[in-house]
Amino acid sequence: MSNPLADMEKPDVIFCIGTNMTECHPVAATRLKRAIARGAKMIVADPRHIGLADLADLYLPIRVGSDAALLLAMAHVIDREGLVNEQFIGDRTVEGEKFLEHVKQFPPEWAAEITGVPAEDIERAALWYGKADRGAIYYTLGITEHICGVDNVQSLCNLALMTGNIGREGTGINPMRGQNNIQGAGDTGAIPNNYPGFQPVTDPKNQEKFRRAYGRTVDLEKGITKVTALEMAGDQIRAMLIDGENTVVSDPDRHHCEHALKSLDHLVVIDIFLTETAELADVVLPAAAWGETDGSQTNTERRVQRLRAAVPPPGDAKPDWWIISQLARRLGFQGFEFTDAKGVFNELCSLSVTYAGLDWDRIEHGEYQWPVPEPGHPGTPILHQGTFVNGRGIFHLISYRDPAETIDDEYPVWLTTGRRLQSYHTRTQTGRSAGIDYFLSEESLEIHPDDVAAWGLRDGGWARMHSRRGCVLIKVKETRRSPRGTVFASFSFNDVPVNILTGGGYDPVTQTAELKVCPVRVEPAEAPSARQGVA
Repeated sequence: MSNPLADMEKPDVIFCIGTNMTECHPVAATRLKRAIARGAKMIVADPRHIGLADLADLYLPIRVGSDAALLLAMAHVIDREGLVNEQFIGDRTVEGEKFLEHVKQFPPEWAAEITGVPAEDIERAALWYGKADRGAIYYTLGITEHICGVDNVQSLCNLALMTGNIGREGTGINPMRGQNNIQGAGDTGAIPNNYPGFQPVTDPKNQEKFRRAYGRTVDLEKGITKVTALEMAGDQIRAMLIDGENTVVSDPDRHHCEHALKSLDHLVVIDIFLTETAELADVVLPAAAWGETDGSQTNTERRVQRLRAAVPPPGDAKPDWWIISQLARRLGFQGFEFTDAKGVFNELCSLSVTYAGLDWDRIEHGEYQWPVPEPGHPGTPILHQGTFVNGRGIFHLISYRDPAETIDDEYPVWLTTGRRLQSYHTRTQTGRSAGIDYFLSEESLEIHPDDVAAWGLRDGGWARMHSRRGCVLIKVKETRRSPRGTVFASFSFNDVPVNILTGGGYDPVTQTAELKVCPVRVEPAEAPSARQGVA
């Protein structure tokens, strides 16, 4: 997030797009509720009438996969109505003139045909955001899990740049992280293109810096993503280590994923439970849970926090850092002689430009948000104040493109997936809680009442849902939260493996799967004799 969580209470206009925040970030969403109570206007763009839409002053029921069209039209209106912050563009950006000329070709009437949102509502959203003294954007995976995820994010950045809604209190571009410490994982280099601190692996100076630190030379090229690794499994990749991820349930195109993992000569999984992925492993190494180990994590607002063991880990379970260090030492790597989490974190601070001013003792109370570039620095709650890291913000000329797969006569229904309040991700932890199971014990397919009737279904009955990759059996839930022609299910339940269906395409830059868009066919089905989700 460019701004701290506290700033969620301060905008004049809040623009939430592709985020089901009241279910996926319910604590943070309370801050938006306070802002609304204070008088802020909220715009919500989402294919479903989610809980956040109930709170909105303006709801935009956008067709799945059409976000870029909406954002281009909003930029068109902001420019047309003279709401562009010309001083900000002149002082702090590049390519502004080209961008403003580019968006002239995307009026609201054009976007209305693609998105299904009335042109007058697109105009209203643009005027509200364009006129705001403090306009803030919030988004999550509903923006990024598309083949055009990068385009979507850059389109949001364009809106902030053209209005100057960045680098100030109550403004900003604010992606809400989907899992705890996902931000911290990226910070520490758990991405294929950067060393810790987002230092590019393609820079020879960074290569030399980390050669000295690690005693090994890393090639001057970006590493591969998980998508590529699974494609290469059983061929160029013969062994794999998966740490703390239930890949089989969470990844798209499950049949392909399972085949890839089974093709390996050797699969090692580190986890706190025997997940569906761990069941495929040759070796499972038991990890300590968050309450059983000391450590650190960085949350969605870039706040670096200490974790403290409350209880010892059970049995043979060990902290992840200890397991990985022991593996590295047995493989002959140097520099893994860590004896505690403090040593691991302090090494990170010595190498990361964003953590350089921190150490284990300084994060005792969790008051610092990176970047903290030097000792004594107070941290940076708001990014991009006065300047950008690269000097100037860059406008990107984005055009709309269809999803990788679109509906047709064989697959005439849009499926979009996500999470639910009562369960978390693949239910590795929440699925083992009797209390949570009481609130949500099974998955269901949310379908508009008109579609339930038209397709010969019944509320509480069964349906068979097909895509180009497979088929699942799932219970029907009649609800107006889903628009006609669009259905929704979470991917959380292994016995209803929805991700058998998904995986039609990937963003060419990030290789993020298009999990939010999947054409399907939905048919009535008999109740299974035994609880089985795969047809």
